Amino acid sequence: MTTYKDSGVDVPEGDRASALAYAHAVSTFASRKNMAGAPVEEKDGYGGFLDMGDHYLVMSDDSTGSKIDLAFDVGKYDTLGFDLAAMVADDAVCTGAEPIAISNTIDVPKIDAAIIDQLMGGLAKACSAQKIVVPAGEIAEVPGAVARGVWSATVIGIVAKDRVLKPETVKPGDVIIALRDSVARSNGFSLIRTVLAKAHGKDWFNKEWKNGMTWGEVFLTPSTIYSAAILALTGRHGEPVHVPVKGVAHITGGGIPSKLRRVLKKSGYGAVLTDLWPPHEALIDVIKLGDVPVEEAYRTWNMGSGMLVILEKENAKKALELLNANAIEAKQAGTITENPTIEIQPHDGKVLRFK
Repeated sequence: MTTYKDSGVDVPEGDRASALAYAHAVSTFASRKNMAGAPVEEKDGYGGFLDMGDHYLVMSDDSTGSKIDLAFDVGKYDTLGFDLAAMVADDAVCTGAEPIAISNTIDVPKIDAAIIDQLMGGLAKACSAQKIVVPAGEIAEVPGAVARGVWSATVIGIVAKDRVLKPETVKPGDVIIALRDSVARSNGFSLIRTVLAKAHGKDWFNKEWKNGMTWGEVFLTPSTIYSAAILALTGRHGEPVHVPVKGVAHITGGGIPSKLRRVLKKSGYGAVLTDLWPPHEALIDVIKLGDVPVEEAYRTWNMGSGMLVILEKENAKKALELLNANAIEAKQAGTITENPTIEIQPHDGKVLRFK
């Protein structure tokens, strides 16, 4: 049996560190009281809010995690920008904001212009498709500080104050729509790499997975970016709302139990998810190879459903039509319940319950 902790990731300690870091961040808020950009405290939210009068600027940060190590192993860098954009833009849109700009920092032990060209070419392509600009960035050559490379980004979004999503309005009977992901988003890769290295050796990424495709190639499949499709429902800044949305959960680290709970915490309700998208076949193979417990898998990866959208049942049909029209596979996956437990019908095995 292999767990996320076995791969070197200590989730409880990470949560403790995040809480400490946020407390220090909040200690700065008073310095801008009654000034432009005064912050709004939003613990465990998907982004930080800065008060700009009739609207908020929303900021969020993330990185490609250890998926970048796989890119270096395979020698393929042109898809990683999609993962980076997805991590930050799809967090910002969960607040109701329209992501408008992404800045980024690439730390490498030695600069290789050809690699930077591929990385940034992918990011530019991903951002252009979502109507997001890249106005700033930094390339840092830091020998000794990093082994291969670290790629991080900050997104800036904008949302009118009366258009911020209100998950506290979620109620029993509301519908949950699941948006399909590709293979694996840019999280949980430490566990993927640990399992495959144990099963196939250090050069696991060059070994064939299936039908001539290597393990490295299949797991470098870029993340699906949902930002523009969600904005087709909530409306871009200055546009009307097309479909009323109550809450959006971006399913990254911590999986569905963690990220859906983040949205439901203000209402105190739970959910029953009976028809989620199945995980990609390659991820199912990793679970089998590593004997990863099903519950651990659903706490580590999104298992095929990269985003969950909560709205009233009467709005579900139009939402599905708009999402599918924006090239996103979506389906009704469950409902909100008065019972605060999150209940998941997994791809294989008994029902999972998370309190």
